Amino acid sequence: MPVDKVVAPLLRVSLFAGLKPLQITEIARHAERIKFRRGSIIVEGDTAGDGAYLIVSGEAEHHFGHGSMSEPIEPGSVVGELAMLVEYFYRSTVVAVGSVHCLKITRAALHEQMREDPTLAEHFALVIGGRLTRVAAELRAINEVLVQRGQSPVPPAPSTIDSEDPPAPKLLDATATGAHG
Repeated sequence: MPVDKVVAPLLRVSLFAGLKPLQITEIARHAERIKFRRGSIIVEGDTAGDGAYLIVSGEAEHHFGHGSMSEPIEPGSVVGELAMLVEYFYRSTVVAVGSVHCLKITRAALHEQMREDPTLAEHFALVIGGRLTRVAAELRAINEVLVQRGQSPVPPAPSTIDSEDPPAPKLLDATATGAHG
């Protein structure tokens, strides 16, 4: 697969928005290119993940639990996004509906890139911190609605985020790995 066909799908991934073209090109260069046949399992639910899968072409489906409930996954979707950053168990089984081409971004490769370029780790920490802030705001709004309806709100967790701009979570300790930045 030519590198431009690998880079193009990465440009549409929200987690990578704002990265420099060279950074995205390096992620693409280190990504594994995998082709799955119809019926192949791309990821299996409740198993430890070592990377994320970007569906470049073809269709896949999430299968939840032991029932027949499934949900389509379109090209451009990322499966197991957190697995490329931290230890993570896939939530559902993903099966190729037809021929599926994926880019697998492994945690090991991405961590190595973050050691070489600590601004990548900073970027991911900011993006994920922003997502957590939005989730916290949505949960506060849900609690307010519950209180207005006279229902019991969900009690806050011991370490709730009270500030508007919480410190970004640290994804990688560059000093412990010998990287300097």
